[in-house]
Amino acid sequence: MEPASDRVRLRRGTNRAVYDRSAILAILDAGLIAHVGVVTRDGPIVLPMAYGRTDEWLYVHGSVANAALRAAVDQEVCVTVTILDGFVVGRSPFHNSMNYRGVVVRGTARRVDDRDEHTRALQLVSDHVVATWETGRPPTDAEIRRTMVVAVPLVEMSAKIRSGDPVDELEDVAGPHWGGHVPVRSVWAGALPAGDLAAGIAVPPAIAALAGRPVAG
Repeated sequence: MEPASDRVRLRRGTNRAVYDRSAILAILDAGLIAHVGVVTRDGPIVLPMAYGRTDEWLYVHGSVANAALRAAVDQEVCVTVTILDGFVVGRSPFHNSMNYRGVVVRGTARRVDDRDEHTRALQLVSDHVVATWETGRPPTDAEIRRTMVVAVPLVEMSAKIRSGDPVDELEDVAGPHWGGHVPVRSVWAGALPAGDLAAGIAVPPAIAALAGRPVAG
């Protein structure tokens, strides 16, 4: 399968390249944080942001005063999502590495002005990890107006996946040094109530169900 454009084609580690759309979207669904790269008047900046998606768009949001988001509108941006799956230990530190799943999305960002899409995008971002939009107090019109949403098309994107053992020199494999990998297992802990939570308010089922689940799918 070919990438959507040459600028998302992997040049190194091409054996780890993934261009299958469903596989790329699965990584986006499993991740939690997107790093958004924007060129501003003060130079390039990369910021971590929560995100959500439809089949066609990736949404990020922030304050209407967010300089990076304002600079992104109608400009080329790069969005990356990375999931760390483990530490790879080579026989030589030169071959140490990480096991990971990563996605790169490139495209022209647009500001979401349509009210219905704006509200829906905010719900998608909020519910990306766990559905809380319907169980919390609905956002007010003023809160929504204070929030800016930017959409990036899910067209130019690629993934890179590494898993398994180190790739050591053949002469080192029979040597005395240890090689292997150490998986990372991050799980959600049990929910802790706010210190000022009124008595008798139960943890929403979707929040309670997080306990013990992997953080990244």
